[in-house]
Amino acid sequence: MRDAAATVLSVAAPVFALILAGYLAAMRGWVDQAGFKGLTGFAFSFAAPALIFAGGTAGHAGGGGAALAFFGGAAVLYVGTILLARRPLGLAGAGMLALNVTFGNTVMMGIPLVAAAYGQRGLAVLLAILALHSLVLLGTATVVAEVARNPGARSWPLLRATLGGVVRNPVVMAVLAALVWSSLHLPVPAPARATLELLGAAAPPVSLFCLGGSLHGFDARGAAGRTAMTVVLKLGALPLLVWGFCRLLELSPLETAVAVLTASLPTGANAFLLARRYSSGADESGAAVLVSTTLSIATLSLVLALFRPM
Repeated sequence: MRDAAATVLSVAAPVFALILAGYLAAMRGWVDQAGFKGLTGFAFSFAAPALIFAGGTAGHAGGGGAALAFFGGAAVLYVGTILLARRPLGLAGAGMLALNVTFGNTVMMGIPLVAAAYGQRGLAVLLAILALHSLVLLGTATVVAEVARNPGARSWPLLRATLGGVVRNPVVMAVLAALVWSSLHLPVPAPARATLELLGAAAPPVSLFCLGGSLHGFDARGAAGRTAMTVVLKLGALPLLVWGFCRLLELSPLETAVAVLTASLPTGANAFLLARRYSSGADESGAAVLVSTTLSIATLSLVLALFRPM
């Protein structure tokens, strides 16, 4: 258990450092709100799409069962959260809450943790989940946000507005482009892939830096209840649901371990970026990222202790 905690802490420490750097930059006035807005736009419109397209066209094999278990559990929790939270929070708020409890920090924490615990075989399973992670979760959240933005609209105008919102969302379009590219088995030239990977590498740190900047001046007391509920669902309910699907599908120990570990990751910063883009629950999303990341040091250590390296 102690070794597992040390592994998790070594991966989580840079995450906290980047959030703290953004907080200090905002507090000291080194970067103003216009600067953070520009950085958020860069991360959402350029860096994150590049990262997603590069990962989605890398040709990962295996791990289909783990992906099915993960998204099965995520779908149950996503739909259940919206149904239960729609009345008190409205569709927009419920949609962002559902995203917060299902979308994990799979890049900055998931990849190094799986690599350290389960090696290349584990990474192959994780990458099968990553190939659809943003497409399914961010794509669904975008559709829900667009529907909430156009209440009372008739079917055709609502469909047109929703599709327009999806088309204008660079993250979702990057995922769709990667899906089409991979399905057609088209190659990505080496210089283009190097450029995408170089640009995409900026997405996680810039997102976390912007998250830290958004937390300056944020009063967590008003969102304490919702944040607590988000953390319980993300770090408790989702891993249990995914584990249940793994048992139902009779997955191998390795696939089960990677799927449950992925479900146990804290809320990812891209959920905060989407909430900020739609001006819906950004503060609560930021608090969820920070608190779930802090508490995940304990919960991820427990998961690694229960699902030991094969």
